[in-house]
This record gives sequence, structure tokens and C-alpha cells, in this order.
Amino acid sequence: MKKKILFIMNPISGTSSKAGIPGLIAKHLDMVKFDYEVRFTEYAGHGAEMAQKASSEGFDIVVAVGGDGTVNEVARSIVHTDTALAILPCGSGNGLARHLMIPMNLKKAIDVINACEIHDLDYGLINGHPFFCTCGMGFDAYISMKFAEAGKRGPVTYVESVLREFLKYKPQTYELVDDTGTKRYKAFIVSCANASQYGNNAYIAPQASMSDGLMDVVVMEPFDFIEASQIAIEMFSKTLDKNSKIKTFRCHELHIHRQGPGEIHFDGDPVMESADVDVVLKHKGIRVVVNPNADKSQRKPNALQSITADFFTDFNDVRSDIKSTTRHIQALNKVLQRKLNL
Repeated sequence: MKKKILFIMNPISGTSSKAGIPGLIAKHLDMVKFDYEVRFTEYAGHGAEMAQKASSEGFDIVVAVGGDGTVNEVARSIVHTDTALAILPCGSGNGLARHLMIPMNLKKAIDVINACEIHDLDYGLINGHPFFCTCGMGFDAYISMKFAEAGKRGPVTYVESVLREFLKYKPQTYELVDDTGTKRYKAFIVSCANASQYGNNAYIAPQASMSDGLMDVVVMEPFDFIEASQIAIEMFSKTLDKNSKIKTFRCHELHIHRQGPGEIHFDGDPVMESADVDVVLKHKGIRVVVNPNADKSQRKPNALQSITADFFTDFNDVRSDIKSTTRHIQALNKVLQRKLNL
């Protein structure tokens, strides 16, 4: 029997037009396996409504076509159901898709859906708000609020927001309570990671897993403007956890008390919350269509493998990731140079 699959498309997420995507789906989706529909979101929260309705109608898979905001909307409506999440990444960051090694090339992402390998994975709640990639507070939540207010999207806008606000931001003292006891930190960022990155290959928790039943708590202690460049490079090179300014631990539940109300974020979406914040991980609470070749892609190819078809198939995705990382680092270094020359 064919599986029922619904593509929920956010026409305005990300930085490029999605006009050609329905045709791409029609051309490349395996019609032997699937009966499908495409529906477009019309307002904030519409994706959540459509996903919930699709699950109740017996759809086997709901595909979020958009960025991390669209993914969160769709995913939060199908947790603890038999309906699986799939992703066609079209956003400005694509953090969850990148963690899952879903190709940024949409034809290849459709190939992942065609393979239809489904795993039960973890998700989290921060003060009741579901997150699938990361959540947290401190500078990243503050900058998420500024970014949301900026109107423009994309990595350049994000880097500009970070650099403009960096010198203004005052770190807070946080009290973190888990089952091992209480820890106190003065911190620039407190992040709880279910997946490894924010998006655009900026790895806040390089070792995070979505199947271990634990979140990686990352505390970034205050640092100066000179150290910021090194931290940025380490985020994009997946070595941030080696930095002396970074404290990490894993837990299932976490209570955080801070100095007062403020911003938090869940998958990059900011909201204002009270001084007390509770984060809990839900083990294997959502079904997800995963890349069956992800493990193979993570292995380092030897000299012979580097000239195989797999290498050439993945080359454009690797090049895209390198360009994204290079763009971030170049933008940061230019601003740092200007600051140092003042």
C-alpha cells in the first residue's frame, strides 16, 4: 500500500524563491511508494495546524519545506504520533536538516524521502515550547530577538546583528540545577542542544546526539572581542567544545534560574519568559525520515574512495557548506579588522 505524504511549504522562509519546488517534487518523488499533496502556509502557525490535521487524517509523513521555523511548526504538531517528519531544507540556516545530513540539494533531499528510512528521535521542551535542534538564553536568544525584528534574512544579516550587539550585551549569572546538583556560572550563553548546531554549520554542541535521551548543555563564559574570532572559527570547525571558555555537561532535565525575565529561544524563535526556565528532553518522541547514508557520509574517504561516484554525488553539498562557513568567517574577520584599526 502506498504511503500518504503531505508537503507543507512556507513560501516566504529562507532567501530564495520556491516556485519550482512543486514541479521538482512531481518529477522526483517515487510515485510507486507515495500518494502526495502540497499545501502552502498562509500565516504564522498555519504549518502547525496543517500538520496536526494531516496526522489526524492518517498521513504517514509530513514534509516541512522551509527553514527551521517551518520545521519546528510542523514537528511540534506530530510528536508522539505515528506520522513522521521529513525535511526539504529551504531556510537561511537549516540547522536540523544539516545535523541530520539531509542534502541541501533538493533533488537529493527528495531521494532521502524516497528511501523512507524512519527513526524515533528525541526532542525537547523549554518552558513548554518544543524544540528539535537547540534552545537557550543569553546572547543567542537576545540576538534571535534582534534578528527577528530586522526584517532581512540570511547569514550576512545575522553576522551584522551579532557584531553590532556584541559590545552592548551584559552577561548574567545563572543557577543551573540537574540531578547531580547545582552549578552557578556567569555566562554569555546557556544553550541546551538536542542536535549539534544552530544552522549554517555553526556547531554549538559538536558531540550532541538526537537519540541518546540527553541534551548537551553548553555554557559559554564571558570573553572579549579578540577571543570572539577564535570562538567563531571553532564553532564552524566543530571544535568549540575544546575551548577553555566552554563548559559542557549532559542531562535529561534542567532547571535554570537567572537574574530576571528575558528572552529565550527555541530553534531560533525568540520569546520572553520569566526568570525561571525548565528544560526537559523527551526521548524518542518524534518519528523522523533520516538520511540512510549519513553514517557513510561521516566517514573520511581514503584515496580510492575519493574518486568514486559517492564523492562526486556529495561534492556540491560539501562545496556549499564550505562556502557558507567561509562567508561567515570572512564577514567576521573584516569587522574585527575594522575594530582593531580604530
